[in-house]
Amino acid sequence: MHEENYVSACTEFAVGSHKSNAVMIHMAVAAKTEEAGHARYAYRLRLSPTSRRALLAEWDRCRWLWNQCVATSRQAHRAGEECGPAHLDKLLTGWRREHDWLSAGGSVPQQQIIRDFAKSRAKALKDVKARLPIRQRVGMPQFKKKELARPSLNYTLRGFRIKDGRLHLAGGIVCTVVWSRELPSAPSSVRVYQDAQGHWYCSFVVATEVQSLPETGQVIGVDWGVAEIATTTSVAHDLPHVEHGKRAAVKLARYQRMMARRRPAKGKPASQGYRKAKRQAAKAHAKVARQRQDTARKWAMRVVTDHDAIAVEDFRPKFLAKTAMAKKAADAAISATKNELIMMGRKHGRLVVLVDPKHRYPIRRRTAPPRIHQSDGCGHRTVQVRPRDPGA
Repeated sequence: MHEENYVSACTEFAVGSHKSNAVMIHMAVAAKTEEAGHARYAYRLRLSPTSRRALLAEWDRCRWLWNQCVATSRQAHRAGEECGPAHLDKLLTGWRREHDWLSAGGSVPQQQIIRDFAKSRAKALKDVKARLPIRQRVGMPQFKKKELARPSLNYTLRGFRIKDGRLHLAGGIVCTVVWSRELPSAPSSVRVYQDAQGHWYCSFVVATEVQSLPETGQVIGVDWGVAEIATTTSVAHDLPHVEHGKRAAVKLARYQRMMARRRPAKGKPASQGYRKAKRQAAKAHAKVARQRQDTARKWAMRVVTDHDAIAVEDFRPKFLAKTAMAKKAADAAISATKNELIMMGRKHGRLVVLVDPKHRYPIRRRTAPPRIHQSDGCGHRTVQVRPRDPGA
C-alpha cells in the first residue's frame, strides 16, 4: 500500500467517515522518517570513592560557572549589551587563568555548561520576543543552589573515551559502566548525571538506524482519555488505566510525612533521618515512573508491531491539571505514553499521523446510542441502553 493511502486510511479512522471531515486529512502531520536519527543509551555507573569525589568537584566548578554566567547576563541586560556564547567563552578563558582551582578541571564540561546556559537563555529570549503568556514561557536561567541542583556533566568526543569497557573522562576520572546492552555505534557525546536517589548514570548519544518490521497492511487510530489511557479502533489494543501512582500513594504519603516531621529549620543542615526519608520518597517515585514507562513501551511495541500506520490524537493534557481529574490524569501519564508510541514508530519505520484534537471524530463510542421503543396502544416509552459497539 502506498504512503498516501496509509495517510488517508489512517486519518479516516481518526476523523470519522463523514464527508464533512474529509478536509481534516490535510491537517494531519506525518511523522515518518527514513532514518531514526540519534538516540540516547543510558547505563548505570559504579564509582569508586575517588571517582565520586572527582565528579562532584567537577560539578562544583561547572555550577560556579553557571552562576557566573547568570550574573554576567543580568549585568549585560541592565547595560543593554549582548551576552552570547562567544562572549562567555572569552570570559571562561579569563576565569581559568585567574582561578587555579577552576583550571584544574576539564575544559570540555566547562565549555558545555556555557553552551547549555546559552541555549536556555536563547529559548527564554525567544519566548519573550514571541510575546507568549507568562505561564508558557521557559523563563530566564536561574542560579543553581548546591543543595538543590543535581550533578550533570556533558562531555563531547574530546572529553571522553571508552577503553577496556570503562569510561575515561577528562581529568583522569575513570568510571565502571554496567553494560546492560551493546551500543549500536560509536557515541558522539556522553552526559554523566546523578539521580534523586544518589545513583550515577551515563547517557551516550549514538546514531541509530531504522529497525524495520514486517508489513501487516493494518492501520489503527488512537484516542487518549482518563478512564482508559488509550482507546483504539482495535479493542485488543486498548490501554487500560493501571493506576501505578494510586497503588503507591500510601507509601509515598508515609515518606512525605516523615520528611515533614524531620524538615530542618531554615539555614540549618538536614539530619540523617530527613535525608533517609528523602531517598526513600525518591525511590518510590522512581519506581512509579519506571512502571509507567515499562507499561507504555510494551503497549507501544505491540501497537507498532501489529500495524503499519497509526493515527494518534495530538492531545496535550496540561489543561487537565486544573480540573477534578488532575490526579488521575497525572497518574495516566498520557504525554509520556504518546511520546513512547511516536518514538517506537520512528524507531521501526512505521507511519505515525498526528491529528489535531479539534478536528478528530470520536474513534469509538463508550456506549451505543440508546433505542427508544414506544407502545402503539398506551404510548408508553421504553429506553434501551445498548453496550459499547466496538465497530461504531
